Amino acid sequence: MTQTLGNIQPAIPEIFLAVAAMALLMIGVFKGDKGTGAVSGLSVLALVLAGACVVIFTPVGVKTTIFGGLFVTDAFAVFIKLLVLAGSALAIVMSLGFNKRERIARFEFPVLIVLATLGMMMMVSANDLMSLYVGLELQSLSLYVVAAFHRDSVRSSEAGLKYFVLGALSSGMLLYGASMIYGFVGTTNFTEIAKIFGAVDHAPPSVGLVVGIVFVAAGLSFKIAAFPFHMWTPDVYEGAPTPVTAFFAAAPKLAAMALFLRVLIGPFGDLGDAWKQIIWFLAFGSMLLGSFAAIAQTNIKRMLAYSSIGHVGYALVGLAAGTVDGLRGVLIYMTIYLVMVVGTFCVVLSMRRGNRMLEEIDDLRGLSRTNPMMAAVLAIMMFSMAGIPPLAGFFGKLYVFLAAIESGLYVLAIVGVLTSVVGAYYYIRIVKVMYFDEAGAPFDKPVGTAMSAIQAGTGLLTLFFFAFPGPLLAASENAIQALING
Repeated sequence: MTQTLGNIQPAIPEIFLAVAAMALLMIGVFKGDKGTGAVSGLSVLALVLAGACVVIFTPVGVKTTIFGGLFVTDAFAVFIKLLVLAGSALAIVMSLGFNKRERIARFEFPVLIVLATLGMMMMVSANDLMSLYVGLELQSLSLYVVAAFHRDSVRSSEAGLKYFVLGALSSGMLLYGASMIYGFVGTTNFTEIAKIFGAVDHAPPSVGLVVGIVFVAAGLSFKIAAFPFHMWTPDVYEGAPTPVTAFFAAAPKLAAMALFLRVLIGPFGDLGDAWKQIIWFLAFGSMLLGSFAAIAQTNIKRMLAYSSIGHVGYALVGLAAGTVDGLRGVLIYMTIYLVMVVGTFCVVLSMRRGNRMLEEIDDLRGLSRTNPMMAAVLAIMMFSMAGIPPLAGFFGKLYVFLAAIESGLYVLAIVGVLTSVVGAYYYIRIVKVMYFDEAGAPFDKPVGTAMSAIQAGTGLLTLFFFAFPGPLLAASENAIQALING
């Protein structure tokens, strides 16, 4: 028994979350819709306790592989899991008031978020193409449902259907790529693949293997909404309930980016020449499309959708560099992006008038005079996303662009700076609308204690990141070293 417990210790957070999800489902079934509030609160508690389990039960400074090499834990997994759990917990908290007002407050919603989070944690700890796929599908199936959770809304149903159809296509591409890799390498285990290509006398990669890597990268690119696999993003972001959009923009995107790093740096780290060109193209296209397509948007959720494509492009610049500094830059960028997007969507969720949700940029007219605090938080987020120093977003871009320059990727660095200038137009346009346009009718108050706390917390973190970057830099450096040297 002691040996068995020792073997499963690194997976205790996932096991706990799976058991918690089943227990929450049973509570919801027996209590019905009357138990929605209790299930939501317990779901947040479960995610917090899962975070505690990650810290307590993950061996410090060592890489541990269990379940026949399918599951791995290291400092990289711990770093990402804690961020994913935080993003998911905040998404549930942000959804409470919205779901109640829109009359979609059902106990299934937080349970689906917990199950999606379980899938993300399995993805981050995947050490095999098969366990990668299982985690990815557990996440995806839950996300398909929450995207269409507002059953009485045509837009929400359409968003869920589009996400499902295109998600199934991307899963097929990923599985085809995995089968190609297995066919040409003879194993799906990341450790074994790394040994094969880490050998001094290994054969050059075959065309079939490169094709397999391309298909796997394409499947993962869909999950992070990178160009040219971004087509679902604007419609799903606009149509899904706003708390769901906030969740999509935060935790799943971070987990998928971490999976991208795990797959390319782990088993295929010695084949950088075979996949760096793919990442270069994804980063280049994402930065251009995200920046220019967002200019014409009048719906703030749709604008943020295109903005997220651009931000993924900036993060991929660090992966294209392939260096320790570049990979560290990816983690720093995605962490900062998580904070910025949670704060931004927290403000978007507070945009309601006459108990009706508003989504147009023009609805923010004169917000600085009717709600100065909300306007200040959104202004901080917009300036940060634009990369204005000394806000956190500036440092995120600085780290990835410096890594690109050091690796000789001058075109990517130049395009990144130029598209940041283009992006500044639509970000600063929102600030102009809030501070210089004639004020409209004020938004409904109160916003709520939890929402105000999230707005204030994310605003302060973004504003004063320059004063204490050390912890994030050290944690990201430790995580990347574990990924590379594991």
